Amino acid sequence: MGFECASRTDVGLKRKINEDSVFADPERGLWVVADGMGGHEAGEIASAMVTDALRNLPPCDDLDELASEAVAAIQRVNRELIDLARASDRQQTIGTTVVGLAIANGAYRCFWMGDSRAYLFRGGELARISHDHSLVQNLVDAGMLKPEDAESHANANLITRAVGVAEHADVDVVAGEAMPGDRFLLASDGLTRVVPDDEIAAELERSSPGEAVDRLTETVLARGAPDNVSLIVASLV
Repeated sequence: MGFECASRTDVGLKRKINEDSVFADPERGLWVVADGMGGHEAGEIASAMVTDALRNLPPCDDLDELASEAVAAIQRVNRELIDLARASDRQQTIGTTVVGLAIANGAYRCFWMGDSRAYLFRGGELARISHDHSLVQNLVDAGMLKPEDAESHANANLITRAVGVAEHADVDVVAGEAMPGDRFLLASDGLTRVVPDDEIAAELERSSPGEAVDRLTETVLARGAPDNVSLIVASLV
């Protein structure tokens, strides 16, 4: 099993600092996107700490063991970020979302906290394999908000979980099959709030990974890019 992948991150047109961080290692079959928050470079520190921790995971061929190690690494960073925030004069939250993907031996594991997303494009269909930890997603799940209204909701930016926010880091993990021809997308909300799923699907279907990340990023920039935008496309070949 081999991979063709590409990644891109951009500060966008409204922010002064890129608080996102991306990590891609196709040789290991491991990819991560983190979207920092806190401002004044705090988000940049948080997202980098998460991607660095996951980059430094020991080699492992067992996906379940790798996912467990990834969760443990995220939980360690969670404690470090809480301690860092408490020591800060600003008394601010230093946090980040994270979404990660590991693939090996015809299977994948996806792990995440927050609203950075993972998608699987297979057979012409795009499916979300992560589930947003956000207020609007809770409203959708409760039947109080239509899915098509979620992105434009006034509280669309309110997340319910993130690394560095609470004493306990509750990381979700899902498992699935990975087959040749599959395309996976990891993205910060700087993409998903600006480009709807149907446009993302169309781009993944017609473009190589490199073309897809460039075109999707350019679409965000053309629409004003109100936030940092980061994405990774990994295709199984």
